[in-house]
Amino acid sequence: MEKIDFNEAELIVSKATLPTITLRGIVAFPSTVESFELIRETSKNATKKALETNSQVFLVTQKNASEEDPKQEDLYQIGVVAKIEQKVKIDDDTERIIISGSYRAKMTELKEAEGYLEATVEEIQESSLEDSVKNEALIEGVVSIFYKYASTINKKVDEIKKIISVFDSIGVLIDNIAYSLPVRPEKKQAILEAIDIDERYEEIIALFVNEINKLEILNEYKEKVNEKVDKHQKEYILREQLAVIRSELGEDLTEDVIENYRKKLKKLKLNKEITDKINKEISRLKMMGPGAPDSALQRTYIETVLDFPWKKKTRDNKDINHAKEVLDKRHYGMEKVKERIIDYLAVRNLTQKGEAPIICLVGPPGTGKTSIAKSVAEALGKKYARISLGGVRDEAEIRGHRRTYLGSMPGRIITAINTTQSRNSLILLDEIDKVSKDFKGDTSAALLEVLDPEQNSKFVDHYIEVPVDLSDILFIATANSLQDISRPLLDRMEVIEVSSYTENEKLHIAREHLLGKQMKVNGLKAENMNIDDDALLLLIRSYTREAGVRNLERQIGKVCRKVARKVYNNQELSIKVGTDEIKDYLGKEIYTFDSKNEEDEVGIVRGLAWTAVGGDTLEIEVNTMPGKGTFKLTGQLGDVMKESAQAGISYIRSMSKEYGISDDYFEKNDIHIHIPEGAVPKDGPSAGVTMTTAMLSAIKKIPVRADVAMTGEITIRGRVLPIGGLKEKILAAKNARIKTVCVPEKNKADIFELSNEITDGIEIVFTKHIKEVLDVAFVK
Repeated sequence: MEKIDFNEAELIVSKATLPTITLRGIVAFPSTVESFELIRETSKNATKKALETNSQVFLVTQKNASEEDPKQEDLYQIGVVAKIEQKVKIDDDTERIIISGSYRAKMTELKEAEGYLEATVEEIQESSLEDSVKNEALIEGVVSIFYKYASTINKKVDEIKKIISVFDSIGVLIDNIAYSLPVRPEKKQAILEAIDIDERYEEIIALFVNEINKLEILNEYKEKVNEKVDKHQKEYILREQLAVIRSELGEDLTEDVIENYRKKLKKLKLNKEITDKINKEISRLKMMGPGAPDSALQRTYIETVLDFPWKKKTRDNKDINHAKEVLDKRHYGMEKVKERIIDYLAVRNLTQKGEAPIICLVGPPGTGKTSIAKSVAEALGKKYARISLGGVRDEAEIRGHRRTYLGSMPGRIITAINTTQSRNSLILLDEIDKVSKDFKGDTSAALLEVLDPEQNSKFVDHYIEVPVDLSDILFIATANSLQDISRPLLDRMEVIEVSSYTENEKLHIAREHLLGKQMKVNGLKAENMNIDDDALLLLIRSYTREAGVRNLERQIGKVCRKVARKVYNNQELSIKVGTDEIKDYLGKEIYTFDSKNEEDEVGIVRGLAWTAVGGDTLEIEVNTMPGKGTFKLTGQLGDVMKESAQAGISYIRSMSKEYGISDDYFEKNDIHIHIPEGAVPKDGPSAGVTMTTAMLSAIKKIPVRADVAMTGEITIRGRVLPIGGLKEKILAAKNARIKTVCVPEKNKADIFELSNEITDGIEIVFTKHIKEVLDVAFVK
């Protein structure tokens, strides 16, 4: 026999091939006796084979109990070799066997025999604990915590003492206790795989501590629930007694309630329509009487309407300088949003009224759309409420439920106003592009009434049933994409694009906002950590790839936690974080920018793309080869990109004589367009120019400049059409070290809006026709 080390215990390898029974939800242990039923034919055949030989069988537990036909990878490696002591037939389909565990064994191979599983196993010989003093000490430790566990579950300790006193070996004791514990199979398997006695002792102690903590928490909650139930029962009895007493005295409790409702309504001084409606509902409640089934629902409705802030308003902060100061302090950049809010405030100050705009902030995730709404509320002195519309598909979520339904309630708009108790609050409609529709109605259509300034002065909630004026509410909506918002709803809103942050903007945001926030969250003081700009730039470039700063904040948080770990033992410690420390804390760099090619090549053109996390460059490859005129597109392209390629090839074929292409070229040659990263879906209307240039380069064998990138849609006549996401695309070109970018002529106004920080170092060529693109891109 061969000896090897296994977890600091002696492992003697003795190979054997045994019939195997896979266990579901059960873990067998050595030195224990257990019985279980056999249902699967493979298990019955394995038992039969074992009884025909030496009655030995290998028992191993499945990782997934629902697996009917497990393979070797579905089973744990460590199991138990056991002896079948007895087999009993229960009925035609089920047998029960009694086994006694012999020793731990490791499965090295599993194969199918004639109707059963057969495993090659190696015996794991455990080293005995020769130190008797340590053995006794460990036994006492396990017994002590086992008694505590038993007392927590209200088991009789004296009976348990008699059972476990027969074990004089710590290993055998732990195996028997682990076998009997009502815990998940994974936890028992961990104890089975702990060969070393010390490791097994630590596993069982940790298991007991965890179970005791869970039981104590459950008992605590059980006591609290019992207290509440007793309290509610007492209150119910007292209320019933009070009702009987008042009934005997001829007093009606409803009269007091009705009177209070009428007094409250009179104080509100509402218009005649609303007053008459509420009075009618109060009279209806009086007619019902306290014992009516609907009286509780009626009272809830009346209280909801009376508690609504019909005339409550907060006083707006009219200080424009204060508003600008708050917005600048909380947010770096976002100039368009800030200007629009200041404009709104100026109009309100001049007119004393002014229509509240319906602003929709559109931009990639993490660019601060949601957080700026809260800052606007603070700047204007308004109360703030947020309504998350992601996944909302029930029209009643907006307009409320009709009171004919059980559990009816107002819609989210009325609930938000009720929460703020202000009729001129700021309500954020978050993720308005994620609303959907089903058989319960179209949520976006329900929002039309809310967001239309001509209609929302008399918004009617199905639950409230009276007109509510929403014209003083400042609505701010957020969305990631305009394409997913219905056209009528989009028409009601003033769209402000929140574009991707530049590298310099991210650096400022990280330095002025994110760093201080994460240091505070992780318990660090200003003197504990000093991170330089190079380290932050490395974080931005190599560990995040996004349009916003959400992931950047997470990475800064990781760095802060690493520093906090070092500072914990020495509160006065000051740690300087540079690029080397960033790599040490966060590991290898995650992202690298796809840089331009070193040489000019035929049929390879770099395009510019917009993604949900910012801009990116897209390398388009075209090959031509002798064939039958096949036109092939690969790389997970969407319908729009396929149509752009078709438009491009149509233009080239129509101009074949001008470009010196033979008449039969397209019948005798195949053209293959491929965009690398084939597993990533790609679509959009801005790759037409790039694909046309690449095809013409491959057909004419003219190299394309490696330092040129382009974007734009193409028509079948060669005209270049405008595109979107220009800022992100120019940033991507800059990161790829591109020197010249071809942009559609109609996007000139968009370029002028970009800061010099983005356009510096890049030559931007405006093009109207594909010929102008070719003049720039082709190597002369």
